[in-house]
Amino acid sequence: MTTPSAAGPAVDVRRTVSPRRTATAPAATSASSSSAAIPPSGPTTSDTSPSPSSTSLSRRVAVGSSTSTRSEPHRAASSVVDTADVYSAWVPGNSGGESERIIGEWIASRKPESVVVATKVSKHPEFPGLSASNVRAGAEASLKRLGVDTIDVYYAHAEDEDTPLEETVAAFGALVADGLIRYPAISNFSAENTREWIRIAREKGVAEPIATQPAYNLVDRAVERDVVPTAQELGLTVVPYFALASGFLTGKYRSTDTAGQSSPRAGAAAKYVTADGLAVLDALDEVADAHGVSAASAALGWLRAKGAVPIASASRVDQVDSLIAGATLELEADEVAALDAASAPFAG
Repeated sequence: MTTPSAAGPAVDVRRTVSPRRTATAPAATSASSSSAAIPPSGPTTSDTSPSPSSTSLSRRVAVGSSTSTRSEPHRAASSVVDTADVYSAWVPGNSGGESERIIGEWIASRKPESVVVATKVSKHPEFPGLSASNVRAGAEASLKRLGVDTIDVYYAHAEDEDTPLEETVAAFGALVADGLIRYPAISNFSAENTREWIRIAREKGVAEPIATQPAYNLVDRAVERDVVPTAQELGLTVVPYFALASGFLTGKYRSTDTAGQSSPRAGAAAKYVTADGLAVLDALDEVADAHGVSAASAALGWLRAKGAVPIASASRVDQVDSLIAGATLELEADEVAALDAASAPFAG
């Protein structure tokens, strides 16, 4: 199981999500892929008055492991698990939904308190796109695999040019009204369509998305141009995926020669091994050394300082400590500025 990974005052990272009751989950037998949200740096205060049993999206951290170690998940302070119905359809013999089944099995066996589950729709082979019928059918299938009564955060995984946005927004609103999901969210949406979704939701009087999930990290800052400012303006939490740039920002990959690398992400990380990319690693090393943490922790700390709730990935339990450290690391202003400068060639 992989794990994903915020404090500008304009970013609303204080949406509350109440824990759900769990039902019996089906057994899982295949590999999984899921994510966990790492909270923002700086103080947060709730804009609502949640009950003692409620859990704040921005303050929850969940870290899983690969299927070989999923029976021994890392015990962190709090729990948000992010996945998608398509995970891991690309693996030979899989058909999608494997990650959700494994998470459902874990929820059923461990019965964790206050765990928050986020999943996504539009890329599963059986439910492609964001038509109203696919959105509802996908949610119902995810609920069954996860073994829960309600999905806490339900993402539109990608834009769908073939479906009118009005239809999609209404479909997500109906899921909230019917109790199948608590909050809508969006992933890989442009600033323009983010703004349009909000406009339509307000016009229809249905639930608005609480988060947007773009690719965002020190070597991919394009979303700073418009997606992040739009999210800040509209009060959406920014939940970046690829927070560690396929592992490049861990410092593990410093050569374009991927021979002998066991990770399937080595090839993707190698594309960042340029003079500019290595300069970012040098700056990360300096910041990390100053705090006695890993480069991965420093990279996550930078995103949190930018007002984001990052998603990071771990394939082994021994990698999780760096992610947890990134959830608490507070960078100094000059350290953020140094990383900004080093990563300027990758800025939007």
